[in-house]
Amino acid sequence: MEHVHLAGEDEDDIYGGFNDYNATLDTGELEQDSAFQHAVRTSHGRRPPPTAKIPIGTAGIGRLGTAAQGRVGMPSSMGARPVTGSTEARPMTAVRAAGYTSAGARGAGFDPMNQATSQGPAPPLETMSQDSPEEKVKLLEKKVNELIEQSCISNSKGDYSAALDKAKEAGRQERALVREREKLNAQDQANLDLTYSVLFNLANQYSANEMYQEALNTYQVIVKNKMFNNAGRLKVNMGNIYFKQKNFPKAIKLYRMALDQVPNTHKEMRSKIMQNIGIVFVKMGQYTDAITSFEHIMQEQPDYKTGFNLILCYYALNDKDKMKKSFQKLLTVDLKGDTDDEKYTASVDDKQHTLILEVIKNDSLRKIERQKKEGMERCIKTAAKIISPSIEQSFATGYDWCIDQVKSSAYMELSHDLEIDKATMYMKQKDFHLAIETLKSFEKKDTKVASTAATNLSFLYFLENDVSQAGKYADMAVNKNRYNPSALVNKGNCLYASKDFEKAKDYYKEALQNDSSCVEALYNLGLANKKLARLDDSLDCFYKLHAILKTNPQVVFQIADIHDQMDSTAEATEWFMQVLSLVPTDPQILARVGEIFDNEGDKSQAFQYHFDSYRYFPSNIEIIEWLGAYYIDTQFCEKAIHYFERAAIIQPNQIKWQLMVASCHRRSGNYQQALDTYKSIHRKFPDNVECLKFLVRLCSDLGLSEAQDYATKLKKAEKAKELKEQRANSGTRRGSGRNRQGPGSAGSGKH
Repeated sequence: MEHVHLAGEDEDDIYGGFNDYNATLDTGELEQDSAFQHAVRTSHGRRPPPTAKIPIGTAGIGRLGTAAQGRVGMPSSMGARPVTGSTEARPMTAVRAAGYTSAGARGAGFDPMNQATSQGPAPPLETMSQDSPEEKVKLLEKKVNELIEQSCISNSKGDYSAALDKAKEAGRQERALVREREKLNAQDQANLDLTYSVLFNLANQYSANEMYQEALNTYQVIVKNKMFNNAGRLKVNMGNIYFKQKNFPKAIKLYRMALDQVPNTHKEMRSKIMQNIGIVFVKMGQYTDAITSFEHIMQEQPDYKTGFNLILCYYALNDKDKMKKSFQKLLTVDLKGDTDDEKYTASVDDKQHTLILEVIKNDSLRKIERQKKEGMERCIKTAAKIISPSIEQSFATGYDWCIDQVKSSAYMELSHDLEIDKATMYMKQKDFHLAIETLKSFEKKDTKVASTAATNLSFLYFLENDVSQAGKYADMAVNKNRYNPSALVNKGNCLYASKDFEKAKDYYKEALQNDSSCVEALYNLGLANKKLARLDDSLDCFYKLHAILKTNPQVVFQIADIHDQMDSTAEATEWFMQVLSLVPTDPQILARVGEIFDNEGDKSQAFQYHFDSYRYFPSNIEIIEWLGAYYIDTQFCEKAIHYFERAAIIQPNQIKWQLMVASCHRRSGNYQQALDTYKSIHRKFPDNVECLKFLVRLCSDLGLSEAQDYATKLKKAEKAKELKEQRANSGTRRGSGRNRQGPGSAGSGKH
């Protein structure tokens, strides 16, 4: 109790001194206090040791009181407490048992079990070894997924061989994965989805590479495995393979087995399978069974392709009433999409809305909408062309019925196109009068339709060589729609036929400005430049066209011909060879190549190409003459006889071919045959001087008495020839004199 200070009676305020400032509580220099900062960094909740600013007493002297500087201590409810600076550490209330002390453990961490001194610091975490079985399993799974992805990407790029290699490698890696799991006795952790993906991808790649039996075997592995859910639907893929192999009964069997696996709630899937079944029945000629499938689809989930197939089946059975009903059903099909182009019309006021429309106007979804609409329109127009001759007494009546049905449907804008198609059908039937009448009925209709009709009329008249009428309707089509490239091309053709190549070129250029893919305009522009002797510009046009139509022989020929006109023999030969690779039996091209080699002095190559040209077209007089002359030059006159005899058959009134035959006999030493040939020529052409000359010479050489007779005939023929030439010359002089006298000479009659 000697250290306990009791408040005396003279001390009125027992709480006095608490507001006095103590330097120990100064926080201004704590940031520079190294001991305090060390305690903050290394201790969480522990009291730091006393700093140098606090005076430390000896072991027997207590430290200053905390309430006031002159006080030793304060009484507490627990009785007397030891002074802070005493040798025994002061216990902390209620937490002594947990190991906390006020002095003995200062600066140390919380360690009631004394583990730090006995075991030392905890070892670092062990890194997972890549050679461990678990890590191998994970790496193999990742590798298999990567290979499947690479295989699919290669397939999408059209590299089916590489896709198949990746799929096989994925299969090998997946089997290695299964073996690793077996080593770990972790078969219950098997990844069935991964196995399914590997097999499914492998089967698809086999099918893409037309390895159908391997694909069927792989699909069979999947289908027979009961652990794969919904694997039975893959029988559709197997049915598709049998369809490609034209094993139609097997295909139908698998399609029906797949149909049994699909629940009734999946109507779209069931409709597609039934559509496949119907198409197989069509291939087998079982139209009644196909109709059953198609009718069911049209009742459950109508589709324009199914409706079109249904019309074809009834057409094959020649059921007129059903054809009409099916056509009406086709017109009721809803495309289930907004195909209206007006929603993509830009607004002037809202710029942000305009930008959005520019983005979505040609996106992938918009392309799908456009493809559906175009497919529907194509089916309607094709169906009308097919059934119109069958449903009524005449083609025109049937087509009119189809047009009326379209006008009363949601596709009424197609009625004008059908009427134009009707005119086209008249043209195919060579009934140009009705075609013209049908097209003329559009003159006062909608601008776009009227332009199309006028374009067709212009083309019709151009085919009939009525250039004036063709030009009239071409002008009408251009006035109705200045952006119609076909109308501009027709107008340019009319000017081209009138030899106005400069204006024709302008129209072709305008057509190309409206539609850069108009190959007719580009081709005709090249021809116009060629006529205007602008060979470089013409060559540029045909080079551009060649980039679009790489295998068109007409385009390649024009390039070769222009190079030939520009005296670029090497380039011309190269391009002519390309033409021959496209049309190896064209006699004109073979003759042109032969002519090029002939001009270069390569007679052997020239002969080869001329001979090939003769084989494909043995009636070309120029080629026959060249071959005959070639054999004469090479001293093979007996071979030239064959060609000149053919020329004599083609042109029997041309005496020169028969004379060439006789000359070949004479040069080859067959004088008797030559004499007989000359006599035959003399009987047909008795006044021919050249034939008589050879007869006189041959008879004289052979010592025949007929030589004198032929000599007499020769003199008479020469005199007749001279008289004929004199008359021709005198007539020419009189005619030229009258021409010099001029029309004014008639005025001399006035006197």
